[in-house]
Amino acid sequence: MNASHRRGTAGAGSAMFLVGSLAAVSAAISGYPVLGGQAVRYAVAAVILLAAVRLRGGPARHASLRDWLLLAALAATGLVAFNICVVEATRDTSPATIGTVIATAPIVLALAGPLLEGRRPAPATVLSACVVAAGAALANGLGDGGVRGLLFSLGALAGEVCFSLLAVPLLPGLGPLRVSAYSAALAAPMLLAAGVAVDGTGVLRTPTAPELAGFAYLSVVVTTIAFLLWYDAIGRLGADRAGLFAGLIPVSAVIATVVLGVGRPGPADLAGAALVAAGVVAGLRTPAAPPGERPDGEPVPCEAAPIGIARGSA
Repeated sequence: MNASHRRGTAGAGSAMFLVGSLAAVSAAISGYPVLGGQAVRYAVAAVILLAAVRLRGGPARHASLRDWLLLAALAATGLVAFNICVVEATRDTSPATIGTVIATAPIVLALAGPLLEGRRPAPATVLSACVVAAGAALANGLGDGGVRGLLFSLGALAGEVCFSLLAVPLLPGLGPLRVSAYSAALAAPMLLAAGVAVDGTGVLRTPTAPELAGFAYLSVVVTTIAFLLWYDAIGRLGADRAGLFAGLIPVSAVIATVVLGVGRPGPADLAGAALVAAGVVAGLRTPAAPPGERPDGEPVPCEAAPIGIARGSA
């Protein structure tokens, strides 16, 4: 494993661990209007990220119309629709069911990611993704619920996958910093509009001190830092191998509850964590396709080249 892959591995693991820590702040913000709170979260993150873009500058090209359409689709599906689906799913099913469905994201990414990059899925990576998904589902618990909740859970899964796959063609030219900044900036008004439709004038209110601290953590750590780490990791590892780390989210949630003293891991939690770890390690040991080539030896077209080759300035 070279230095770039080591950095991608560390980044993907850290990003998903931070996302999993969301469970630790859920109680602090549970009373705030959900969609309005998410709009605030992404707006604050966008301000930070756009300031970083301006300070960093660099040779990354300006976003084209195609880029903006992809960014809008990424924000609408991977951020807005994902949040709405999770909220609606919780009305009809358990969090465990939602987590179990979303935990299959590594399998989808292992299959779709290589195809989007112009190469065949690696069977060993797909098998490793299945192990990771099984471990994540075990750590979540299988849960229960109705058909409506399951359908919204599948919608959340689609949003989770779009969050990674729609970034693949954007990262070579824009880089992870601009993709993170622009997608967050586009998502904020979309979520605010959805919040107004659902909650009316109650979409926003002055947060309490615990809520303010929770939103600060969400904006800076779970959004700004985790987005940058995740998109950088996709550029270095590819969506399929980076996607294996999505299985760390429920494991991180379990660890967070232990650190905060609000829960203890059971046998299923520990077994699930072991399966996730085994799947990630096995997946990363799978040889990656040579840069600029498909597994069959044919050159990869420029727009489909693995995004680790020409990542842009950020």
